[in-house]
Amino acid sequence: MITKTLTTTQLEETYDRIAEGIDTAGEGREALFLAKLSLALAAMLGDPVKIREAIDAALRDLG
Repeated sequence: MITKTLTTTQLEETYDRIAEGIDTAGEGREALFLAKLSLALAAMLGDPVKIREAIDAALRDLG
C-alpha cells in the first residue's frame, strides 16, 4: 500500500497538471511523455522499493 502524502486537493491538482502535460505532448506522444515523467519522478524519489510499490499499485489499479 502506498502512503498518501498529498491532500485530496493536491492530488486533484496533480491529476489536472498531468492531464495538461499529456494534452501538450500531443497525440501519439502520450506514452513518451508518461515514460519521461515516470523516470523523472523516480529519479527524484530515489527509492527503488517505493518505485516498485508505485508501479505495482498503478498496475493493480488499472481496473
